[in-house]
Amino acid sequence: MNTFFSIVVPVYNRPEEVRELLESLQKQDFQKDFEVVIVEDGSSQSSEEVVDRFQGKLNISYYFKKNSGPGDSRNFGMQHAKGNYFIILDSDCILPKQYLSEVDKELTREFVHCFGGPDAADESFTTIQKAINYVMTSFFTTGGIRGGEKAVGKFQPRSFNMGISKNAFEKTGGFGRIHPGEDPDLTFRVWKAGFETRLFPKAFVYHKRRINWNKFYIQVNKFGMVRPILNKWHPGTAKPTYWFPTLFMLGLCVAIILAIARLWLPLMLYVFYFSILFLDALIRNKDIKVAILAIYAALTQFTGYGIGFFKSTMLLNFSNKNPEELFPKLFFKKN
Repeated sequence: MNTFFSIVVPVYNRPEEVRELLESLQKQDFQKDFEVVIVEDGSSQSSEEVVDRFQGKLNISYYFKKNSGPGDSRNFGMQHAKGNYFIILDSDCILPKQYLSEVDKELTREFVHCFGGPDAADESFTTIQKAINYVMTSFFTTGGIRGGEKAVGKFQPRSFNMGISKNAFEKTGGFGRIHPGEDPDLTFRVWKAGFETRLFPKAFVYHKRRINWNKFYIQVNKFGMVRPILNKWHPGTAKPTYWFPTLFMLGLCVAIILAIARLWLPLMLYVFYFSILFLDALIRNKDIKVAILAIYAALTQFTGYGIGFFKSTMLLNFSNKNPEELFPKLFFKKN
């Protein structure tokens, strides 16, 4: 397939991020032409002036629309794009110069209608950003890449770094109104439409994750709340492992109570786990501050996700209301 890439980026009040992303796109070593579609999702801080600086340097289009969420904005961008293969990026991403070349190599080697790539922490990131990035990508936490290089048809792309063919977009209808969770929801519908997904391990981005501890807790709490909704919509995708954060934190509470009663073994198992987490974070980041904060980030992740998952599961199973009535803040309204 002769691919022409359309890079679609929804943005909400982040002109400085758009500038950094466009600068990284300008530095790509990719030899073919591609277009960039910036969709301003009802922002009060416009990125239009930033985009204008790159006119003539990039094949770029700018659209402004009413606020309707990132999923709908991505759909809007794909509807107005000229390419036959869409690459979806978040505005807080920076691309290494070889990103598009790696995507092209993978699609040429073995074409797939939907792919996802990893994220990494750039040296310029803050200590907190690096710690959060670690727990969101580590094998030892609930974050990281779901699936692997050999998990064709099972890997679940994430919309900060995701590709989808025009064909697959048209057959699935694109992203839904739920947020977060719009990316796994689309992935499941991609599978149902008969398409495969694959991880492109070398097509990584530097994902800045504009976040602090409070925002991180809210984010992972929403992730936990969304998962039971997705399980309800797509029953075949539910896994017992989604209960892990809830059971992990419940077990930690029990271990602390037992330690007070001088039964130390359960708590020592948790200490062993966090020691491994610390050492892995230290080796990967070569920064003791990041390694220490990684423990706190993991506890925040498990707590937020675990509480959100348990609460959502209980409400969905013991209430007659539909998800939009139970969790209106997880859904954007139709325009």
